[in-house]
Amino acid sequence: MTAPLLKVDAINVFYGASQALFGMGFEVRAGEFVTLLGRNGMGKSTSVKAIVGLAAPVAGTISLAGKDIAGLAPYKIARAGVGLVPEGRQIFPNLSVEENLVATAHNRQAALEPWTLERIYALFPRLKERARNGGDKLSGGEQQMLAIGRALMTNPRLLILDEATEGLAPLIRAEIWHCLAELKRIGMTILCIDKNLASLLPLADRHYIVEKGRAVWSGTSGELTAQRETLQSSLGV
Repeated sequence: MTAPLLKVDAINVFYGASQALFGMGFEVRAGEFVTLLGRNGMGKSTSVKAIVGLAAPVAGTISLAGKDIAGLAPYKIARAGVGLVPEGRQIFPNLSVEENLVATAHNRQAALEPWTLERIYALFPRLKERARNGGDKLSGGEQQMLAIGRALMTNPRLLILDEATEGLAPLIRAEIWHCLAELKRIGMTILCIDKNLASLLPLADRHYIVEKGRAVWSGTSGELTAQRETLQSSLGV
């Protein structure tokens, strides 16, 4: 079995005096679509913050392609190949769609088929139509498309989505899931947080359920479906 692209191993994270993660551990292998599931406030987003350098673990390790990235500055982790689509999208409101996409574009991993404006516009035709519009003139769904496109333009080895479709209209959610299915098809490695199990189950290879700052269950979509009734209280959906 190949080594994981991302390995989070027994990390503890605090916010001041309050501990948020208690030995959190999970892994994502190259080409996998993996989810973090669970009720709000259980540590899913904190796990993402630890991976991308926004919350430094006081114990444990985080490795990307075998290299320790725990505690590195966020820009160094991004340069190492981690692309984040953050909760709340956080696009640049005063820049146009196209300016948002090119602002952080880079191919540091020397991808043979790098993401370009043309590829992003093919994935999200709506962004091409809105290329000259300011980020603050977009709908919530268009902003989420832009946030995904911006992350892809960094040509990441690992794409992380924190609340991939939260607060979006059903038709827009369907468009986002279609996009993620296409990214999986072409071999993108994805770590995703979302509450929409009906859409996640057909896409994901494996799932981790997070409860009180630790991963308490892991398994495939088939295993999750079979145990759904007993896991319902931990899923919170």
